[in-house]
Amino acid sequence: MTQRRARPVKHERVPRLVREHIDAGQYLDTRHASERMAERQLTLPEVLYVLRHGHHEKRKDTFKREHNAWTYAMRGKTVDRRELRVCVSFDERDMLIITAIDLDASERKGTS
Repeated sequence: MTQRRARPVKHERVPRLVREHIDAGQYLDTRHASERMAERQLTLPEVLYVLRHGHHEKRKDTFKREHNAWTYAMRGKTVDRRELRVCVSFDERDMLIITAIDLDASERKGTS
């Protein structure tokens, strides 16, 4: 019988934790994030800006059972005013950038 790992506690102070990881240089973009950023013409500095200055979108947080980890959503605007949602997770040491979504582009696709 496979033993289930206990679900980790959800972080409460996500914006602070995100900024601490950025300041310490303890972040990695996943292959998925790199692919989505290229596809959506987003740069790492834009994503980091949104992570640093955006707000935590708690209702978009999800628990990923396959990774036994929480994924947190941050939302904000880039310097050139593009609205992004950036999803991150945390391992023992680093913040993992999971994906970045250009919400303005998503809205344009939905209305056309």
